[in-house]
Amino acid sequence: MKKYIDNLLQYRYLLGQLVKKGIKLKYRRSYLGIVWSLLEPLLTMIVLTVVFGTLYGNTDHTFPVYILSGRLIYSFYSLATKTCLRSIRSNAGMIKKVYVPKYLYPLSGVLYNYVIFLISLVVLIAVMIVMRVFPTVYLLQAFYPLLILVVLSYGCGMILATIGVYFRDMEYLWSVFLMVIMYTSAIFYYPERLINSGFGWILKVNPVFAVVQCFRSALFGEVMDSYYVLYSLIFSFAALVIGLFLFKKKQDNFILHI
Repeated sequence: MKKYIDNLLQYRYLLGQLVKKGIKLKYRRSYLGIVWSLLEPLLTMIVLTVVFGTLYGNTDHTFPVYILSGRLIYSFYSLATKTCLRSIRSNAGMIKKVYVPKYLYPLSGVLYNYVIFLISLVVLIAVMIVMRVFPTVYLLQAFYPLLILVVLSYGCGMILATIGVYFRDMEYLWSVFLMVIMYTSAIFYYPERLINSGFGWILKVNPVFAVVQCFRSALFGEVMDSYYVLYSLIFSFAALVIGLFLFKKKQDNFILHI
């Protein structure tokens, strides 16, 4: 771990450049550029609110905030893990030419998506003001889900990055898994009925749902559920340890398969 941190400090400039490169490439052919990171979640929220709110008779004025908060968390996790999955193969040219700690590539993918995610939180703040969801002292809890989300994404991303080098079809399989994760993260529906029906374990084994619930508790002025706090913490750091171990064990052979 000490060597890992020392390398990170030594190559921090390169990491910063990779993050900048990722942001620029993401919006390279977009007329709106970085502004799209604000419009996309807003437009998605409007569509989901109309479909799952208005058409289903949900009159709760906080429902748009409920949807948007879940959507932002899931979108970051989805984009970050997809980027990690492709990170080694997409940087094959650089890997073959110069020595750079290979973990910088998935790490930069997580970080540049996180920068965009933080920018998109501006939309969430604006929607909260419009919908009269005012902050309370419990908003200070938000640092936990925002931090653990990075750990979770990077841990899962390192596992996927390792598998993706040897198993190219993982990219397509992960897209299917992400769909399952989305529908079990209670982004656009209230989870109480499903939890009380006996199928609550489906939600409770999903770490993204745990992070979403912690984030929503902070926004709506509630104490975070201790189960979701502990489960997301344990799962995230377990994924991080496993991901770092697998990546370190296999990274010397990456060049033979990219």
